[in-house]
Amino acid sequence: MASLTFSMNITEYNRNAWNLQSEEGCRWSTPYPDEVFEKAKAGEWSVILTPNKPVPESWFPSYPDMKGVKILALASGGGQQVPIFASAGAEVVSFDASDVQLRKDEETCARLGLSIVIQQGDMADLTGLEDGAFDFIFNPVSNVFAESLPPIWKECHRVLKPGGSLLCGFMNPAFFLFDHELLEETGELVVKHRLPYSDLEHAEAELLSDQMEAQLSVEFSHSWEEQIGGQCDAGFAITGFYEDDWDEESTGLQGWMPMMAASRAVKL
Repeated sequence: MASLTFSMNITEYNRNAWNLQSEEGCRWSTPYPDEVFEKAKAGEWSVILTPNKPVPESWFPSYPDMKGVKILALASGGGQQVPIFASAGAEVVSFDASDVQLRKDEETCARLGLSIVIQQGDMADLTGLEDGAFDFIFNPVSNVFAESLPPIWKECHRVLKPGGSLLCGFMNPAFFLFDHELLEETGELVVKHRLPYSDLEHAEAELLSDQMEAQLSVEFSHSWEEQIGGQCDAGFAITGFYEDDWDEESTGLQGWMPMMAASRAVKL
């Protein structure tokens, strides 16, 4: 094993990686069909923070009519959730590190005659957004690409109105324990890494070099204490939580344990 020094800014590296992934059209980078948004305009819609389970309707301020609700869609680009919220009447700011993901939101909404604001940046630095500007934040599984979570929770708390809610998706940190290459090749489940995991610190030098050459995103595990307790430390109260699966195509761990989770937190 080797601990490597990463010479490039992690946010910038992952931005480039996600731009490439988005251009290739992965699941999270393929805009939904227009009929999904037409249904949302009529009051029939749902969104996901994790791969499969829809977010409970009770987690939204005024489901299904979101007219006038101010939403920060954080690391949620790709022409999926943002156009749904806009179709339901919300005032949406799409904030993402990937300019390609943002462009898909912008182009999808423009085609539908919807108005949104897009802003590119690091989700740990929301400096361009005003204090107390949003009714809620929608953040699908994405903090796996961030090295540190406290700045994210602090910034989310700052830009929310009192009583506003933060909806987040998470990767189960136990996902990073295992040798995924061996699991894919042989089906054998072997614990390989200690937690917390970082691609930069725990990956074998050769594998990490291949990963960077292929421009695959760099990932980090975060404990439940960092993910849930960290929100509480930032001034949130957790008012909802659920777990979710993934799928067999994405991981050989499917069926062994819930791979994802989501929380609803309210700004105190």
